[in-house]
Amino acid sequence: MKNIRNFCIIAHIDHGKSTLADRLLQQTGTISEREMKDQALDDMDLERERGITIKSHAIQMNYNSNGQDYVLNLIDTPGHVDFSYEVSRSIAACEGALLIVDASQGIEAQTISNLYLAIENDLEIIPILNKMDLPGAMPEEVTDQIVDLIGCDIENVIPASGKTGLGVDEILEAIVHRIPSPKGDESAPLQAMIFDSVFNSFRGIIAYYRVLNGVLRKGQQVKFFNTGKTYSADEIGVLKMDLTPKTEVKTGDVGYIISGVKKANEVKVGDTITSVSNPCDSAVKGFEDVKPMVFAGIYPVDTEDYEELRTSMEKLQLNDASLVFEPESSAALGFGFRCGFLGMLHMEIIQERLEREFNMVVITTVPNVSYKVYMKKDLSEIIVNNPSELPDPSKLDWIEEPYINAQVITKAEYVGSIMNLCIEKRGEIKNQIYLTQDRVELTFDMPLSEIVFDFYDRLKSVSRGYASFDYSPIGYQKSDLIKLDILLNSEQVDALSALVHRSNAFTLGKKICLKLKELIPRQQFEIPIQAAIGAKIVARETIKALRKDVTAKCYGGDITRKRKLLEKQKAGKKRMRQVGSVEVPQEAFLAVLKLD
Repeated sequence: MKNIRNFCIIAHIDHGKSTLADRLLQQTGTISEREMKDQALDDMDLERERGITIKSHAIQMNYNSNGQDYVLNLIDTPGHVDFSYEVSRSIAACEGALLIVDASQGIEAQTISNLYLAIENDLEIIPILNKMDLPGAMPEEVTDQIVDLIGCDIENVIPASGKTGLGVDEILEAIVHRIPSPKGDESAPLQAMIFDSVFNSFRGIIAYYRVLNGVLRKGQQVKFFNTGKTYSADEIGVLKMDLTPKTEVKTGDVGYIISGVKKANEVKVGDTITSVSNPCDSAVKGFEDVKPMVFAGIYPVDTEDYEELRTSMEKLQLNDASLVFEPESSAALGFGFRCGFLGMLHMEIIQERLEREFNMVVITTVPNVSYKVYMKKDLSEIIVNNPSELPDPSKLDWIEEPYINAQVITKAEYVGSIMNLCIEKRGEIKNQIYLTQDRVELTFDMPLSEIVFDFYDRLKSVSRGYASFDYSPIGYQKSDLIKLDILLNSEQVDALSALVHRSNAFTLGKKICLKLKELIPRQQFEIPIQAAIGAKIVARETIKALRKDVTAKCYGGDITRKRKLLEKQKAGKKRMRQVGSVEVPQEAFLAVLKLD
């Protein structure tokens, strides 16, 4: 056990985690030259296309230092703020972390929040200055930033480059000498924590775990603590580039178990595995529970695919434990699911994965957050995840919405435009700290609902891509919110309703109406598009009817003949408008998100 090292890699997006992981795999000979490709651990097409890591990946490497053989278990983690749940799980399974900072960009928001996660879990931090080969690298400045942040010595920061392979040997030596070996008792009852699981269509569900105490043997009867179900460990082993079967996995090691589990809801990430004959006393304290930030409805385009969509979502939930969903129905879209996501990127990725991995084409409604509503009669509290569930406004006393503490790190020259953006989004500036003479950390309190729409994109555009953003929830605050309804042909479309601040209602209503006018195809009858607050219409646009020239066949003659035909057409249009229903295309639901 003293020769095992478990560590993860944490960093902001695009600071070169996956590339550096590739070099470590090559250096230790875990992957042959023939199998080598960039981002070797990212196995989803989506990850390779976008150049981001979505999922944590675990892999075992063997390394020899001064004649001693060491086993290194590496977990590569995502860097985007939406996937911080993955990071918290990886950190729970490790004793050390490589903190990677880009030498040309310096410390960014996600670097700091991931670092705090690691420090809370008492991990040994090894700071690494990556991308030293870039012409824009500023090693001295960035090293000072790291020393200020962690309080380590300058000589402990390892200069490296994932591209050229500089510093990889020093990193491996630092892992062996600076990260402590796992603690645990091999003779104690088995206790292992599940930190991930995947679905394999031939073998059922494969769970990845870290053994904290005891030994897991092949063929042993094991029990999952939370669900209380028992299984036989048909195959166990360690995670190399492929699954490598072993007869036993000992304390401190990371491995996988295949036990013929078929149902997705039987494996919970964070659960404890123990043996049936000699169970441990308590479950492992896992990582924090996931808090969905953004809610949106996902509906199948064809209502018959509802059951298939449910199965796809369950399989996806195995692979991504931070997805939360429950069934709901909508008047406009039929049956579907109300899903909770960690952010907008997470929502986009889930939608894309449903289409790619399960061939499910889905419609997503306008995303929103959950509100607390207090009633006048008994001051009881109701949680509303969907604007269409909002009780009658006359019975409400007040509404509270979730607020977050937003942390933006940017270059000094963009401070003005970022402040304007945050104030426009009803943010309140709390603090402004100069990290160096050119980098500023701004702290705001702002409503989460304002971030849901297009905040991240606009932040990137006003700062030319330099600002980095991270947030944490700080609870609920009272706000003057009203429900904005969209009516098409005098019928309310519940999927387009939104809870908005009173001051934004008029402008938002006008924008949505204009946008829908562009996107909804013209019909044989006139369609009014209205934005309403209660019974009051605040904005209206009209889609003109397509009309046929019914008077074409009258040449000359009396005007009454033409009038008779036009009156007849008018009556037909009126009747059509009473029975006609308007199809809303999928683009219209999505366009509401990108109004600016």
